[in-house]
Amino acid sequence: MSERKPVESWLTDMDGVLVHEGQAIPGASEFLGGLRQSGKPFLVLTNNSIYTPRDLSARLERIGITVPEHAIWTSALATAKFLEDQRPGGSAYVIGEAGLTTALHEVGYVLGDQDPDYVVLGETRTYSFEAITKAIRLIDDGARFIATNPDVTGPSNEGALPACGSVAALISKATGVEPYFVGKPNPMMMRSALNAISAHSETTAMIGDRMDTDVLCGLEAGLETILVLSGISARAEIDRYPYRPSRVVDSVADLIAEI
Repeated sequence: MSERKPVESWLTDMDGVLVHEGQAIPGASEFLGGLRQSGKPFLVLTNNSIYTPRDLSARLERIGITVPEHAIWTSALATAKFLEDQRPGGSAYVIGEAGLTTALHEVGYVLGDQDPDYVVLGETRTYSFEAITKAIRLIDDGARFIATNPDVTGPSNEGALPACGSVAALISKATGVEPYFVGKPNPMMMRSALNAISAHSETTAMIGDRMDTDVLCGLEAGLETILVLSGISARAEIDRYPYRPSRVVDSVADLIAEI
């Protein structure tokens, strides 16, 4: 790998890097504590659009991980920022939860089903057939189709749940219209995160546990990529991909000394 500049800013995925099955990964709290103490800019990223940053901050605090809400960047925030840049003061019909609706309200969007500029699909644990049908009809009538993230399944205590990518595929099949996905692995997610903390790609590292989203997204945004083996990807899988992370470590505990 080519020589990179020292890391001055950090982006890190949440699930598989800081949290696994509802529990803090050993070293995660110390790693984040070191970042806060160092004063280096950082963001915790998640493709999950269900929760607001305040909600996520509180949920992490309950398992011993302190992350201020301003240091959390979700696909909902990235989607809202994208739409604000594309069509300021626009309107949207939204399928999603408070994380998405709050983010859109905060950038001045009007939410409703009367001739919206966009249909915006996010995550929810209660996808409604009625809402999906409404989305299909609005897209048929000319609304532009946006989705927060392409994840096809999400975790639950009972097993896999259909997620945003699966429902987007259903809507696409019915309308013939493909959505624009804002979240990982779209490098748009990384670039919006970099802008949020005034960081530069040449001096920023992305930590993730997935080759197909975190590493790919970081690579395409020009970041140093660090794959941790505490989540979904195993070391043996790395060579299956046509690209590689800058580094592979067991967990964020191995990075504490670098802060």
